[in-house]
Amino acid sequence: MDARSNGDHTCGKSREIGYFGDLDRLGRWVAVPPSDFGKRKLASARYSLASSRAMGELKPHLSLWRQGLGVVPDEVWLRTDLQTLVLADNDLTEVSERVEDLSKLRMLDLGHNRLRELPISLGRLEGLSDFLYLHDNRRKHLPDSLSRLQRLRYLNISENAFEVFPEVVTTMRSLIELRVTDNRLTELPPSISQLTSLRELHLRNNQLAALPDSMCAMRELRQIDLRGNPVTSVPEGLITLPRLEKLDLRWVTTLEPPL
Repeated sequence: MDARSNGDHTCGKSREIGYFGDLDRLGRWVAVPPSDFGKRKLASARYSLASSRAMGELKPHLSLWRQGLGVVPDEVWLRTDLQTLVLADNDLTEVSERVEDLSKLRMLDLGHNRLRELPISLGRLEGLSDFLYLHDNRRKHLPDSLSRLQRLRYLNISENAFEVFPEVVTTMRSLIELRVTDNRLTELPPSISQLTSLRELHLRNNQLAALPDSMCAMRELRQIDLRGNPVTSVPEGLITLPRLEKLDLRWVTTLEPPL
């Protein structure tokens, strides 16, 4: 049986002894020591970039998802034509300040890494309009420079270590969808009402007991997800928002029923 499809035997055994699997040039499945695996993937990514450039196949979209890179290849920062860049799930601990050179980016995915700090220059990507994924990292703060992302419509900062809602997010006036699930938030700032274009607010699995009354002014809201929070009260005006379609309170056991 091909080892690639045999998750209970060969592949599992490789994991037990601390090895990863990879294909050799003949298509055979071989065990690769962890110390070499990242180097291979990095070399493969660089080869792919170089080959595409040589063949004149450069496109404005680049995905290096789950390549085990560890570090972003320098060649990526030369791709000033890029509109979308996926660097998710690569065990990254940092991103170069050179990211600002990718001024045409509309979407950037840095999710599922180990980023404790973000480059200040990320805020200079003022053309970033579609998506910014920063979920599942080790973030406790966001740089103030992100206030310059005035065209951004989708932000995901879920699965981090935020104990205080990042105030800089409230300055991103074009946001339509905001995901801040699975953090440690105990309250939202009244300034969240500045997000007047926001339609979806996802707050699942935090420590929120209440919402600020100012949210009653967020008239574009369609969905609010409060699942798994110790909510004890909800502003009355929130229920009557003209476009609200769903207020999700599943798994909330602390909210008193209305009299």
